[in-house]
Amino acid sequence: MSPARWHAAHAWLPGGPARDVTFTAEHGRLTSVTPGTEPGSAVRLPGVVLPGLANAHSHAFHRALRGRTHDGGGTFWTWRERMYAVARRLDPDRYLALARATYAEMALAGVTCVGEFHYLHHGPDGTPYDDPNAMAEALRQAADDAGVRLTLLDTCYLAGGLTGAGHAPLDGAQLRYGDGDAERWAARVAALRPSDGMRVGVAAHSVRAVSRAALATVAAAAAGRPLHVHLSEQPAENEACAAFYGVTPARLLEEEGVLGPMTSAVHATHLTGQDVAALGRTRTTACFCPTTERDLADGIGPARALRDAGAPLSLGSDQHAVIDLLEEARALEMHERLRGLRRGRFRPEELLTAATAHDGLGWPDAGRLEPGARADLVAVRLDTPRTAGVAPEQVLLAATAADVDTVVVDGRTVVTRGRHVLGDVAALLSAAIDPLWEDM
Repeated sequence: MSPARWHAAHAWLPGGPARDVTFTAEHGRLTSVTPGTEPGSAVRLPGVVLPGLANAHSHAFHRALRGRTHDGGGTFWTWRERMYAVARRLDPDRYLALARATYAEMALAGVTCVGEFHYLHHGPDGTPYDDPNAMAEALRQAADDAGVRLTLLDTCYLAGGLTGAGHAPLDGAQLRYGDGDAERWAARVAALRPSDGMRVGVAAHSVRAVSRAALATVAAAAAGRPLHVHLSEQPAENEACAAFYGVTPARLLEEEGVLGPMTSAVHATHLTGQDVAALGRTRTTACFCPTTERDLADGIGPARALRDAGAPLSLGSDQHAVIDLLEEARALEMHERLRGLRRGRFRPEELLTAATAHDGLGWPDAGRLEPGARADLVAVRLDTPRTAGVAPEQVLLAATAADVDTVVVDGRTVVTRGRHVLGDVAALLSAAIDPLWEDM
């Protein structure tokens, strides 16, 4: 088989924007990236070509909540009750259908790899399925069908909450999240096997759901692979942690050996100056999910301060109020403008680095357009009503997911002219979501 070849008038290479670039690939990896070339017989890609985007934080089943939670106001905590209601209705087959459609929507948006923060483990009453990892296997199949790579972040979730009096037991919809104790959770995770399209990582849901005593077990299970954790998403979490443990959540995680270069702290919204310094000192990635953080009224996290302190940044669409990593990247900058009353807080190349951050998902060979890297190409049109007249190097500040034309994952074309290989993704989403809301 001859090498695959593509040509782009504009592309964003590790050294910056380039013109007239030819890409060749074999066995799913780029073998050459050559600027200043003629198209010849190569497949011509429109607009500007970016590396594959990494969605570092996803709860696939939350996609069913889009446009269903805005009628009563409230807070994160009231939104959570509707999330629980959807969770009760999912089984492996329904989860496969929903996740497949959700991951296909991500591919349409240029996402080539997703980090799935997975805690929907067991049956609705907490009873394990015959295969204790049946829900995880549904996610593996969903990602494979949708043509994206998956990092399954199997999540330890042992407690129903935290107050000044301590941790509460799991209750209601939370029962299916728990394994009883950290050792049984770790044993179930040990049975999961990576594959060509899936890495296995771990997560501690939060200091609300995992006690100090259990954090060491999670850290040990994470050895050599990605470890993610929700951190200080809400002030109430900080207050409860201070009341019971006498420290901030970030300090608690540092004391228990959870922070570090393989760790991603998701949200990192309500941090003290010492928390920011700790994440920077340990080179812990801060994963921001701006469209979710504004949808849930969480607040605006200190992204610029964290990056300046030494913490890498990544991006996720979390509860999928929006699936658009270009918008997440743009929102990172726009939220900083609102915080600091200044423009240009992040350079475009910094936003692209955050949007293509595969290291925290266990795929260090992805996210760059260079020989040896995975052949992930995302062509964003420059001739739509949103992007006409836009300078190619500023496309992240103008384009949306609707402007993504072509997506190549590991050398395989998954999206062509804005259409996914699975066909009508909107119909797939409706078929998966509408039954979950019947009689609710």
